[in-house]
Amino acid sequence: MGWWLVALLQGVALLVLMARLAGGRTRRPPLAPVFLPDESTTVCVVVPTLNEEKRLRPCLEGLARQTLPLQEIIVVDSRSTDGTVALVKEQATSDPRFRVVTDDPLPAGWVGRPWALQYGFTQARSEWILGIDADTVPQPGLVPALVQAAIAGGYDALSLAPRFIVKTPGENWLHPALLMTLILRFGATGATQEPKPERVMANGQCFLVRRAVLERWGGYSSAKSSFCDDVTLVRHLARSGVKVGFLDGSRVIKVRMYTSFIETWREWGRSIDLKDASNPSQQWLDVVFLLLAQGLPLPLFVFLLSTDLTATGSPVLSVLLWLNGILVVLRLLLLLAVAPSFEGISLFFWLSPLADPLAALRILLSTLRRPRAWRGRTYGEDPATSAVP
Repeated sequence: MGWWLVALLQGVALLVLMARLAGGRTRRPPLAPVFLPDESTTVCVVVPTLNEEKRLRPCLEGLARQTLPLQEIIVVDSRSTDGTVALVKEQATSDPRFRVVTDDPLPAGWVGRPWALQYGFTQARSEWILGIDADTVPQPGLVPALVQAAIAGGYDALSLAPRFIVKTPGENWLHPALLMTLILRFGATGATQEPKPERVMANGQCFLVRRAVLERWGGYSSAKSSFCDDVTLVRHLARSGVKVGFLDGSRVIKVRMYTSFIETWREWGRSIDLKDASNPSQQWLDVVFLLLAQGLPLPLFVFLLSTDLTATGSPVLSVLLWLNGILVVLRLLLLLAVAPSFEGISLFFWLSPLADPLAALRILLSTLRRPRAWRGRTYGEDPATSAVP
């Protein structure tokens, strides 16, 4: 009875997965850079920072290479104690679009990143607001391409999936497995089929939104206490009738998110469950789904291959062998599909399916516990009642 239950659940998970991946057959190609300046509109980039001296310079240099419609670059610093502010001021001496501002003390109920974005939004004057994270490396032609895609697609909010820079063996091994948890839950980036608001995805590392939309819906306040504020905000906008999009930006923006296995496990693992943007039932269904579709298939497939199925006389084990074999093949095909979205891959990247059980476990652990520390700030159990500046 136990094996038949596993087979039934995995069969359902396989059907759900194939339905989610079906949209990838008609997914839009990666966004191409645009080098023709656009004077028809204006963009303000807002970069939230807190002690980002070690990784901010490539971001600033990438933004300096952007052309119109980019007119303002506001770095919102949350009282860094390193050389972050000095880096921005140095850049501003050669490019007057740059300016650094210090945000007000963190109000109760806010997490640091959405508060910095909110503060930057209030300082901006442009038609579009583009949130860019300090660990990104904007490529030439990013801003014109992003705005052009938003206008052409009728999007009022549009974010991009980046090209991930991975260098160490640990990053190569764990990062693709964690990324796969998002693809299995929400499908391919750039799919032409519009998802339901509760399944919409976004990436705050490169998130463009019309200023008028932010003004109408309270800026970033709908995501003020969220540790996945990008997804929380975009789902709020989608439920409100705003047209939102999520495209492949691997040709126009890069990011070095983390520098080791431990940092990837600790930092990305704390928010990738997306519990702040999901209701509890959706959240736990996703946990079960990932266990069935990502965590179990490879270990179970290897176990069944090493078992003499004819000697057991159990047809359900043969069914499980086929089910898990299909899931393993799909996983390998997805790895091939995402490889162009990574830079610096090594042999450990191709071994990342071995990290799938760990990735599923990380989502479970993150679902069970809310973060208490994030980017140099410590929060109580609920930021809505105990945020600490």
